[in-house]
Amino acid sequence: MSSLLSYKNYSGTVEYSKEDKCLYGKVIGVKSLLSYKGNSVEELEADFQSVIDEYLKECKERGVEPEQSYKGSFNVRISPELHRTLAIYAVEHGKSLNAVVEEAIGNMVG
Repeated sequence: MSSLLSYKNYSGTVEYSKEDKCLYGKVIGVKSLLSYKGNSVEELEADFQSVIDEYLKECKERGVEPEQSYKGSFNVRISPELHRTLAIYAVEHGKSLNAVVEEAIGNMVG
């Protein structure tokens, strides 16, 4: 099981470098490369938060919107047969296709 850091609606990985004998990670869900490291969990968390704070500060100074790690929208490729089955299910249950997919995913991970 892997662990993630979380701060101000951003998440980041936690990994270990055997060669460097340190913890490191990167912010996930954004195109910008935001990485951090530390020699302890406390240092890693502090650097992670510092990277997020610095990123948000730079965005504000440049007058650009910071990337949101997850917008709630993504493309999914499935077989035509499954697409058809889901569409029929949605109609039969008076739901949108998006609602059916969200419910199915929620049942899987929730």
